[in-house]
Amino acid sequence: MFQFTMMLYSIIGTSVAGMFIVAALVSGNDTLIPILVAAGLGAVVALPASYLVARAIMANKK
Repeated sequence: MFQFTMMLYSIIGTSVAGMFIVAALVSGNDTLIPILVAAGLGAVVALPASYLVARAIMANKK
């Protein structure tokens, strides 16, 4: 399950981090620190999201 979660994280992590960066840029935060913070927060938020998605997929697998 860990390997599956990390495989999903490679996709979900970049997507969520990208969405957070776009949100930071749209809100007018266009310097280095807010962009890095947004990317870091996106990476952290994507960890439990990846686990939950992997768990849901594995629960439906028969």
